[in-house]
Amino acid sequence: MTAPAPSLEDLRIDRDDDRDGPRRWPWVLLILLLAAGGGAWFWFNAPPPALEVRTAAARESTGEVVDTAVLNASGYVTARRRATVSSKITGKLVEVLVEEGMAVRDGQVLARLDDSTIRSQLALAEARHAAAERGFAEQEVRLQEARLTLGRTDQLVEEGVMSPAELDAAVAEVDSLEARIALAREQVTVADREIGVLQTQLDDTVIRAPFDGVAISKDAEEGEMISPVSAGGGFTRTGVCTIVDMQSLEIEVDVSESYINRVEDDQRIVANLDAYPEWDIPGAVITTVPAADRQRATVLVRIAFDELDDRVLPDMGIKVAFLEDLPPPEPSAGPRLLMPAAAVRDDNGQPIVFVVRGDQALRRAVRLGSTLGEQVEVLAGITAGERLVVDGPAELADGARVVVTE
Repeated sequence: MTAPAPSLEDLRIDRDDDRDGPRRWPWVLLILLLAAGGGAWFWFNAPPPALEVRTAAARESTGEVVDTAVLNASGYVTARRRATVSSKITGKLVEVLVEEGMAVRDGQVLARLDDSTIRSQLALAEARHAAAERGFAEQEVRLQEARLTLGRTDQLVEEGVMSPAELDAAVAEVDSLEARIALAREQVTVADREIGVLQTQLDDTVIRAPFDGVAISKDAEEGEMISPVSAGGGFTRTGVCTIVDMQSLEIEVDVSESYINRVEDDQRIVANLDAYPEWDIPGAVITTVPAADRQRATVLVRIAFDELDDRVLPDMGIKVAFLEDLPPPEPSAGPRLLMPAAAVRDDNGQPIVFVVRGDQALRRAVRLGSTLGEQVEVLAGITAGERLVVDGPAELADGARVVVTE
């Protein structure tokens, strides 16, 4: 059987048959899968962001006596001499000569009140005093004349020229003038006392510093009314400024009554201001106030600084460690290594710290000794000068990337 002969229909191209489509789609899908896989790998393997931390350095201390804290408490810096300076009288301020932060001396003029009314009253009182003195002089002249008349009348009565009644009238005139002179003398004294009162009121218009100190607030301005008592519906000031004697600064802390038996007079302490936590400030207990606060179950303890510093300011927050004196160390004992207690973390009962090296936080197990204020003694685990994390996130782990902030 012979095959059919070829024809022109066999050579025609069928354009409805797209043979390239099925070959292109596998490559597109492969590229998409690779891109998705690369993104997922980058997402799960990219380094985590750096954690922000604050650090402090471990340092050596060479104290002669080893002190151990038996109690920690918080309180505030207070001033024993602190006064809101006001006036004795009510008046309008015409001049204020004090500003915040200004050092003042005892008796220094701080402000002046309007004294025009008092000066007018003082001038009137002085005029009354002068008039009373002139009236007193006139009465003395008339008394001298009356006594002369009495002497002549007495002589004429003895001679029988005048009657006794005229003598009695002369005696009465002398007695009357003496009484008027006594009254005039008292009036002069009253006028003098009135001048003294007005002079005192005039002096009271000048407001002076009661002691040496520093003005920590300015409470009134020129043109405002000031009074020693609150009046005028709240529009009257009761003070010009507040002065603090910086030499009277001390510490007041509230100690729980359950631990007050650990506090004694003259007991040594170490204090740390919240503003300067790494600065150890020595001091001693002044006294324990013999009264308890029944609502808070605390007892107030007053503490004195060994030496005042310009960095210590009134009303600053402060933490106090009450110390127990221990025997002095052996002469061969070396310096102690101290670090902030805030750097210590607990890991299943084991104290640890994180040491910052470069941009990494490295976990270190440490062995601790006694506590000294906000510092703790390190017996093993770190060396002096290493930077420790004192404030950082709870999820901080060994090898974590960190960035140190101020």
